[in-house]
Amino acid sequence: MIDQYAESAEFIDILIGPFWSALGPALTAAARMTDPTSGPVVDVGAGSGSGTLVLADALPDAEIFAVEPSAGLRSALLARVNAHDSLRERVTVLPEGFLDADLPGQLSLVVAMNVIGHFSPPERLEIWRLLAERLAPDGRAVLNLQPPAEPVEVPEAVAASERVGRRRYECRARAEPAGEEMLTWHMTYRSYQNEQIVDERKLSYAWHLVSEPQLRDELAPAGLRLHRLDPAELGMFTIGRTQA
Repeated sequence: MIDQYAESAEFIDILIGPFWSALGPALTAAARMTDPTSGPVVDVGAGSGSGTLVLADALPDAEIFAVEPSAGLRSALLARVNAHDSLRERVTVLPEGFLDADLPGQLSLVVAMNVIGHFSPPERLEIWRLLAERLAPDGRAVLNLQPPAEPVEVPEAVAASERVGRRRYECRARAEPAGEEMLTWHMTYRSYQNEQIVDERKLSYAWHLVSEPQLRDELAPAGLRLHRLDPAELGMFTIGRTQA
């Protein structure tokens, strides 16, 4: 498996803060609707662990599996977990991809924030089958859909910028269509000191597109249904059983 974050891992935790400031409260509310006694929680694509901390705070008694295949991001994730006595007791960090991870047979909550586009359409169908098999009767999944939902050109813009000490860290992003259901994102990560570029990393990766109607259609054969969470502009959804 190619590590798509090998070049950007050191930037991610610094620049992801505003994202979690917006989505963290909504994820907390969704997580608290879960009964953690019905099974562990899975954080898919846990990254450097920002979302894992949100889940741990929202569900202080839950066992958590943090799944992160990127070695660079996983090192930050494991360090973050190790820094908290309570997390060391109940968070397991797994290096595999979600579909290859050794997970328990019943799960209370599966969270996939900012990650579903990394999965191809056939892989998504595998995920829905896994949820149908392993979600507890009242369990759910939480995910978000990021715009755009169609293969359109996205002009370059500053996605995030944060200062640490005397250095400023910046991410610029642009995208171009790569077929009917895919974008290629082109990312530029820069470090500045005294507004002079002292480091620059560039990378590109494929992102599989899925719209809300398409997602509903994919979930139905697996006996799953989609619910939009408020506020709508966050693009967050829960997935549960049709009969729930």
